[in-house]
Amino acid sequence: MQDVAPVLIALGGLFLAGLAADSIGRRTRLPRVTLLLGCGLLGGASGFDLIPQALAELYPVMSVIALCSVSFLLGSSLSLRALYRHGKAILIISLTIVVVTLAMVSLGLWALGLPLAVALVFGAIATATDPAATLDVITQSKQRTRFTDTLKGIVAIDDAWGLLVFSLVIVVAQSLSGAGNGAELFQDAITEVGLSVALGIAIGLPGALLTGRLSEGEPLRIEALGLIFVTAGLSLLLDLSYLITGMTVGAIIVNVARHHTRAFHEIEHIQWPFMVIFFILAGASLDLSSLWALGGVGIGYLLLRTAGRMVGGWSGSVLAGSPKNERKWFGPALLPQAGVAIGMALIAAEYLPDHGDMIIALTIGTTVVFELIGPLIAAAAIQRVAQTSSRSQDKA
Repeated sequence: MQDVAPVLIALGGLFLAGLAADSIGRRTRLPRVTLLLGCGLLGGASGFDLIPQALAELYPVMSVIALCSVSFLLGSSLSLRALYRHGKAILIISLTIVVVTLAMVSLGLWALGLPLAVALVFGAIATATDPAATLDVITQSKQRTRFTDTLKGIVAIDDAWGLLVFSLVIVVAQSLSGAGNGAELFQDAITEVGLSVALGIAIGLPGALLTGRLSEGEPLRIEALGLIFVTAGLSLLLDLSYLITGMTVGAIIVNVARHHTRAFHEIEHIQWPFMVIFFILAGASLDLSSLWALGGVGIGYLLLRTAGRMVGGWSGSVLAGSPKNERKWFGPALLPQAGVAIGMALIAAEYLPDHGDMIIALTIGTTVVFELIGPLIAAAAIQRVAQTSSRSQDKA
């Protein structure tokens, strides 16, 4: 039992760190995500190496639970009422950001001297965002506005767009490099998205009819946890995207279950402990030494992705007819980037082995930067929109 003691002590420390991060965040408006990632950096291998290996091994499980909870809540933002009000903006802005980011990063890195195939891969990787960090920044801001509702919708469908774009780019990149035929990957991506949505419907329909009929409190929390675990487990068992499946389950339940919305509130209550462990362990897994490998290409990627998000967010919001005070802030609010990008890099390295080491190293290094500063910029963007909206109302 003595082997268990360090794990329990470390877990207690993580939860207390989460409490401290929440308290500091309330007083300073610093994003809890950045604070938790910073705690992880200090406690991980890049810092004082205080986290036991047995606890670090829980990261894959915690990440699935946390991200599935996030996708479920993001799916709940896709109610018919929300889609009626913001659906046009969600679709246009999300697609525009993806296309503009892909184009600017790819063309920019190609101009810097990278082979076109590799530049396209980095452009596709740049389209990925971090739904967990973005949602937590929105939650912490306590803003429920047109801007935050649209952000939630964009993040909810972003994973599907990114998966399809990345798969298509791999096909083109392999053709350019002569490395083989990657058409199967694109077909697999379409199949994965379709089957993930189908699984979400299969879980969501009975979930909509059966959940929320228990009394509030412990029974309903267990019900919500059960729904998350079943969704994540079946997705992994069938080798599907638990993010897309969870989003679909949330969307189905919020639109079909007319008798309640309590399951979503219970998930909001119970997800925070998992999120604390997830973000701290994610911070512990960040390797600061990878920043030294960035060089000029890495700095170029950082600047090009930032510019792509800003230009894409502005142009998409103009096309969607969004209010002027929101237009320049969609891109900055969607800067956080994390595990999805690294997953794309690992896949790209398999399909383009001659450039695999560079793709992985640069993606990990830039992800560290975007994961640490992205939430700060996103929080500032949300706050800025809230301030300008308040001024407009005062003038009216």
